[in-house]
Amino acid sequence: MGFLEMIFGVIGDLTWGWALIPFLVVFGVFMTIMTGFVQFTYFKRMFRVLTAGSESDDPNQISSREALLVSVGGRVGGGNIAGVAVAITLGGPGAVFWMWIIALVGMCTSLVECSLAQLYKRTDPDGGYRGGPARSIIHGLGENFRWLAVLYAISLIASFAIGFNAFQGNTVAGAAQDSLGIDRIWTGLVLAGVTGVIVYGGIHRIAKVADVIIPVMAIGYILMALLVIVLNLFSVPAVLWSIVSNGLGWEQAVSGGVGAAIAQGLRRGLFSNEAGLGSAPNVAATAGVKHPISQGITQSLSVFIDTMVICSCTAFLILLSDVYVPGAEGIDGIALTQQSLASEVGEWSKYYLTTAILLFSFSSIMYNYYLGENALTVMTSNPVTVHVLRVVVMGVVLLGAIAPGATSVFFFSDPMMGVLALVNLLALIMLFPIVLRLLSDFRAQIAAGIETPVLDPDNYADLDIDTKSWPKNG
Repeated sequence: MGFLEMIFGVIGDLTWGWALIPFLVVFGVFMTIMTGFVQFTYFKRMFRVLTAGSESDDPNQISSREALLVSVGGRVGGGNIAGVAVAITLGGPGAVFWMWIIALVGMCTSLVECSLAQLYKRTDPDGGYRGGPARSIIHGLGENFRWLAVLYAISLIASFAIGFNAFQGNTVAGAAQDSLGIDRIWTGLVLAGVTGVIVYGGIHRIAKVADVIIPVMAIGYILMALLVIVLNLFSVPAVLWSIVSNGLGWEQAVSGGVGAAIAQGLRRGLFSNEAGLGSAPNVAATAGVKHPISQGITQSLSVFIDTMVICSCTAFLILLSDVYVPGAEGIDGIALTQQSLASEVGEWSKYYLTTAILLFSFSSIMYNYYLGENALTVMTSNPVTVHVLRVVVMGVVLLGAIAPGATSVFFFSDPMMGVLALVNLLALIMLFPIVLRLLSDFRAQIAAGIETPVLDPDNYADLDIDTKSWPKNG
């Protein structure tokens, strides 16, 4: 297994390091300019979904807010705690600056991919919706590109439903064992059991659980970070200065200087917010909305919450403490965050952080499972395969929890994520004119005084959209 890990590790590093990251950044900047900086012009509108009700009266459909919370729950995971700590250690405080930059650009990328997922979604027999990059490829680019959609679906299952869920199970079990002394087998059994109960309820149960867990998880973590900031209020300006000055190369905190800051910030930021990977659109498509751009705008907020809020909380927890050592090797990201928090508010915070990790990781497991289920339905309509996937996911979570070595499957996920992003970005390039068309329609309705724009399917009769999903007059 060691040789295979090395091979897949090299492939993953080549994909993410030399080809994909510059592509994601350049394309994100291009889309931002071409859309008229839409993520900023509609920034205020993003927050309306937090208090607004559903745009659909159908009980089989989930609301825009529920879709947002499910995607936030998927994006916000162990990477927001461990990943940020590693980025700061290897790239210095400047890595945070570049995480912010890629998040602001990624908000537009997310809007584009999620709007397409909404436009090309299909209605399920139970009245719900399914969509995502695979379906956007099939219905947007045509049957000749079905092979590309299948490649995307297989990569999504391998990386998220299997690889990342093994990793999340290991993260939870490790944290519970280290902080609470709970044996891995018990954590694994409980986690697998609860996962089964939730996933057998489908996207509706996942959405309802996320509607409870995510606000509690996010608000609690933000409050803890705010407490540390208040306790170190006079040090905040210096921390902000170090983030900006190191990010722009005015000062150097680690070997590699601004280059290390850019590399770590961009890579960790993209891994965290997933903008451009095409994962979040699978959930975005399930929301019942009047216009595809509405959900695209909402999903931009998910990227903002993940990186600009949650990742920033972790960054300030670390940079305001005396534990952080720039350039340290062999760093355990979770341990660094735990030690940083404990040094400011006391040892009890380790138990709090363990609980936060549990909630973060569990929400990611639910999200990862649904991505796999949605991808599976692109390849087959046999309901037996969905049940098989559910059992496999439960088994993977348990295996990842009780056998740390089993998470070597995570190495396979890295290159699979590279495939996901490359396929998704290729499709986005070809379908981007459709998004500009949707955005023009949305803006025209807003300018005409229509508070909630509605998609008129007659205006898109040349496209392969589902009239059940987009009926006349909304």
